[in-house]
This record gives sequence, structure tokens and C-alpha cells, in this order.
Amino acid sequence: MSQQITPEILRWITAQAMAGHTAEAVMQAMLAGGWHDDVARSAIERAKRGSLKEPPPPMPVPGVDLSVTPWRVQTCDREVQVLASMKLPRLLVFGNVLSSEECDSLIELARPRLSRSPTIDNWNGGDEVSDARTSEGAFFEPGESDLLRRIDLRIADLVEWPVGHGEGLQVLRYAPGAQYEPHHDYFDPTVPGAAAMLKRGGPRVATLLMYLNTPCKGGSTTFPDVGFDVAPIKGNAVFFSYSRPHPITRTLHGGAPVIEGEKWVATKWLRERPFA
Repeated sequence: MSQQITPEILRWITAQAMAGHTAEAVMQAMLAGGWHDDVARSAIERAKRGSLKEPPPPMPVPGVDLSVTPWRVQTCDREVQVLASMKLPRLLVFGNVLSSEECDSLIELARPRLSRSPTIDNWNGGDEVSDARTSEGAFFEPGESDLLRRIDLRIADLVEWPVGHGEGLQVLRYAPGAQYEPHHDYFDPTVPGAAAMLKRGGPRVATLLMYLNTPCKGGSTTFPDVGFDVAPIKGNAVFFSYSRPHPITRTLHGGAPVIEGEKWVATKWLRERPFA
């Protein structure tokens, strides 16, 4: 008799993960209960991926008022250019977000801390190394230095979102051939590790990706759902928000492989509530 992966078994697997049981322990319990090895493994993988069939209600998100001057935004310390704007996904390409000196300083701050960039493990909400992401990265605490505090305040002013709702800046280095396969930045609340991911500040609601250098070739930020690519130009940035953790936001994005030279970026993720 074939065994079916039902919504009930997926909910049971998720409950076991949220109770602190490892994937291997859940696997052994399923095998002891008569599940076939391949079906049990498939069910665990499906539970890890999650699946929101219906989009949840929208949440408030950061934004930029372009009704008066759609080509620029005056922040607390810098005039930022608006180079492109889309409604779905809600996406803006900015120029002049960072000065050349700020870009260089962020790179130098990050160099001593670089290590292989992780992705989020949907089973427990922790980090894991994946072939989908082949960059090196360094994390900074919010407000760790005068430079980071200045940039955080500028971002908060730019997208009209409280400075305390931002995660610490992450600086990434992509060597030749490095890439980040298409993915979403939001947290799917149906995956086993959701509770751990949402504990500090609730859902992610927006991303600001700032380019710290201009690669010789390759390295664009791609949005495959809408066929839109953003060129990685030093000092520029791409901002996109997601009012619900669902593909309906069309915020699937990736980092195309660097062909020649290297690419440095700084990422700021924004949360619904204070990040602490």
C-alpha cells in the first residue's frame, strides 16, 4: 500500500521540530511507526520547505514617498537619486546611497571577519552552509561604529522605517564564479524553524542591497519573476519590500555569478518590529 504525505503528517513533523526534536530523531520515529524510508525523507523535506497556499493579510512595510519629487529623496545627510521604480514587486533602484569612501571603509571593516556565507536552516531557524550561496560574508551589530550608525540613520530616513527595526548590516564578497541562487528573504511561517526566525523583531518586511564596488563583469541582482536585472554599480542600491511572506510579492531574487573581478555588497534587512 502506498503511503501518502498528508497535511496532518506535515503538521506533526513541524510540531516535532518546534518542540526541539532533530530531523534525524523525527526520521527514526517515522521509521519505527512503519513509514518507508523514502517517503519519510520526502515528508521531512517538504515540511522544511513550507508552503503557504493562500497569501496572509498584508503588513505595513517601509516605503518612499515619490509623489512630489519622483527622481530624488532627501535624507538626513544625503540626497539619493531614484533611478527606477516598480509597483509589483515594490522595488526601487537608488543612486548615491553611499559615498565612495563609505563603500571602501565597509569593505575594509569586513575583510578580517569574512567567512563562508550561510543560509537559514528552515528546520531549526539557525544557519547552514549551502551550495546555493557561494559568497563570503561578515555580520555587524547594529550601531557598532560611527560609520554603521550613520548609514543606519540614513537608511531609516530613506525608507521611512524606524532605525531600531533593522538587522545588523551584512557585508558580502563574491569572488569570480560566486553567486546566490534565486530565493526569498522573507520567513515562511509554515516551516519548522519559523518560531526561532521570528523571535527577534518578527517578520522581515524589506531588503536594501547596497553595492560597494562595480565588478568588471557579471554579478547583477536578478528578479526572475519579472525579468528585471539591477546592475551592481558602486554606491547604488536596490530596495524591495514584501508585505506578506508569499510569492505573490514577486520578490524572488538572486545574485548572478561574477564573471570577472569581485563583487562587494552590504545588505540591510528590515523587520516589522524592533530587532533585539
